[in-house]
Amino acid sequence: MRVLVVGGGPGGLYAALLLKRRDPAAHVEVRERNRPDDTFGWGVVLSDQTVDNLVAADPAGGAAIRDRLHRWDDIAVHFGGCTVRSGGHGFSGIGRHEMLRLLHARCREVGVVLRFETETDPDLGALLAREPFDLVLAADGLNSRVRERYADAFRPAVDLRACRYTWLGTPRRFDAFTFDFVETPHGWFQAHAYQFDGTMSTFIVETRQETWERTGLDAMDADASIAFCERLFAARLDGAPLRSNAHHLRGSAAWIRFPRITCASWVHHLDAPHGRVPVVLLGDAAHTAHFSIGSGSKLALEDAIALDRILAARPSDTAAALAAYQAERSVEVLKLTNAARNSTEWFEHVARYATLAPEQFAYSLLTRSQRISHENLRQRDAGYVAAFERWFADRATAAATDPPDAAREGLASAAEPPAAARPAPPPLLTPFRARGVTLPNRVVVSPMAQYSALEDGTPSEWHLVHLGARASGGAGLVMTEMTCVAADARITPWCPGLWTTGHREAWARVVRFVHEWTPARIGLQLGHAGAKGSTRRMWEGIDQPLPEGNWPLIAPSETEYLAGVSQRARAMTRADMDRVRDEFVRATRLGAEAGFDWLELHAAHGYLLSAFLSPLTNRRTDAYGGDAEARARFPLEVFAAMRAAWPADRPMSVRLSAHDWAPGGNTPDDAVVLARLFKAAGADVIDVSAGQVVKAEQPVFGRMWQTPFADRVRQEAGVATIAVGAITDADQANGIIASGRADLVAVGRPHLANPGWLLTEAARFGYAGTAPLWPPQYRAAKQQLDRLMERERAAMGAAAGAPPKGELT
Repeated sequence: MRVLVVGGGPGGLYAALLLKRRDPAAHVEVRERNRPDDTFGWGVVLSDQTVDNLVAADPAGGAAIRDRLHRWDDIAVHFGGCTVRSGGHGFSGIGRHEMLRLLHARCREVGVVLRFETETDPDLGALLAREPFDLVLAADGLNSRVRERYADAFRPAVDLRACRYTWLGTPRRFDAFTFDFVETPHGWFQAHAYQFDGTMSTFIVETRQETWERTGLDAMDADASIAFCERLFAARLDGAPLRSNAHHLRGSAAWIRFPRITCASWVHHLDAPHGRVPVVLLGDAAHTAHFSIGSGSKLALEDAIALDRILAARPSDTAAALAAYQAERSVEVLKLTNAARNSTEWFEHVARYATLAPEQFAYSLLTRSQRISHENLRQRDAGYVAAFERWFADRATAAATDPPDAAREGLASAAEPPAAARPAPPPLLTPFRARGVTLPNRVVVSPMAQYSALEDGTPSEWHLVHLGARASGGAGLVMTEMTCVAADARITPWCPGLWTTGHREAWARVVRFVHEWTPARIGLQLGHAGAKGSTRRMWEGIDQPLPEGNWPLIAPSETEYLAGVSQRARAMTRADMDRVRDEFVRATRLGAEAGFDWLELHAAHGYLLSAFLSPLTNRRTDAYGGDAEARARFPLEVFAAMRAAWPADRPMSVRLSAHDWAPGGNTPDDAVVLARLFKAAGADVIDVSAGQVVKAEQPVFGRMWQTPFADRVRQEAGVATIAVGAITDADQANGIIASGRADLVAVGRPHLANPGWLLTEAARFGYAGTAPLWPPQYRAAKQQLDRLMERERAAMGAAAGAPPKGELT
């Protein structure tokens, strides 16, 4: 077996070491274009898990690396004149020079041939014609020449990110992984700093491309650039200098734009005189992970470990082994690179989060990848989380100044200790106030279509039981499903409406139950189906037209929701708009009379008002079509009329689709514009959903997949938001609220499965202070549930599945 490794970084060296150690008879050769001591980074961060993997793969070499690691535990965030510190993160760092030295020595011990200052022609076909290698590993970094030479086979995608960064070092020794944020007249700069040995620290300076240009760094030479960074971060450097080891780069070339690289294939076979030879990508040649999660070297080393293990398991079928290598590692890499993408985007948009208080800014940074959760942080540093929860709860309580109703006071347990004597509640159990309405907590039962109204639009006994049960389950706000403003505004004949006094009285019965028997508030969502109307129940054929009894449909422009299937909706006239606006106002007044606490306008998911907002469904050429402001004109007209008819002390929200997931449709940029318009018109909260506007959409699903849209709308439009979409447990909800990504979380399907979702989740995580949320009739079950969940926590651990310590995610 003859193996050529192109590239002498940690991943390539470790692969060579493991392959030679497993097969001493093999010829394993590393060719590196630079000198042995050339390296253009400073320190390497390794997680505890990666160190354990190194020791398991090669005990002698792994132990040598482990014994030279510099360890620290804390993260310190410097922002807004404050320092926030949290512990328990368990970092290990080593100088890149030192790691390479150790790997060089270990490779020589086992007989790997190391050739430095040796260029490898990326046209490997010519090389293989001269030298009979059986396997080629391309570990030649993010600028891999091998990958580019065979780009048609590897199919790389390169996403050049928005920030510039320069990788420096300093003799200033940091006792924590340090983030420092400095605002300049041109924009924000941030430093990522950590000590990696007894004398030196890495110091990475990063800023957005446009800030870098406005500051003049693009025109500075290397010395001037370093001097600028020394002045900018003088408070953190405490007189220590900054140094560069990238002397081969001149001027602005020392500032790099990070390329996010993914490859469709990691293996390519070349024909050579002695047979087909696989060329395999490894490390940064195959994938990159942003330095803000400290995992580039980790991924390369673990690629090497996996490759050696899988080849050893299939010695007679190299092709199958390499396919298994790509299959296994691509999944693991995807997990980390998705987290890295979230982290990258957070640092690209520091200005978005700079309005947060330092405490919340730091929390947002710690959880930026959505991989470290609230309970993960509690496991790492319970004192930090307890202090943060007290800070958050105090602010939330101060903002929710309305005293509870006398009826609600009667629901509190006499055995409950005074608030000051209790632990601070977690963020999702803190109150939230909008206008004159205070919610007891941040959990919303999502509007969920039930298709169970009477055929005249009257809500049935099902609605009383469905909404009453969920209001009894502890949520702060229970929302009706989309309630239609006219008979021809319905999705199906079994959707509830609010256009008659009979409808009002039926809804008033539901509202009275919620108010008299639960601590929850209840909200009314009003909408008009538009071109998505006159269809069957969801379980009878979603979006399929009724077999008979259809009614005419209207839309901003003539359209069919399902081409060739749906009924064709006609374009609305001005008279239609006047009628629809007045129908919304009539329903608003009836809703106020029924006693609803909260009103939401449904302008999402492709229904009538949503169809006005999207360029995919609004093709009008009059004043109600065109740019985002024009498309929003009629929905804003409806909203303004509703706001005028709705009591001034009761809040209104608007549900928007923040992304159409289709070419030419609305994007999060448009969502921010639309949210600002509705905020200016008097909206208190934006309920941020996405999609369902056109059937040809291609959404990207995942855990908490729509939360980033709520985050962006909240920060950039400056309006409270509700986050929705695959939020399934209290840990996720706490992280969303605590970090300021949203003010409320809407939980849908979990509430269908368990009306007492919040009470169950509070018990599962051991949250105290929930007794007032339990109906007195059910409190006999509370102690039993608490005991059962305590046993479960003891058996499983609250932070099961947390990422290894030492990763910056």
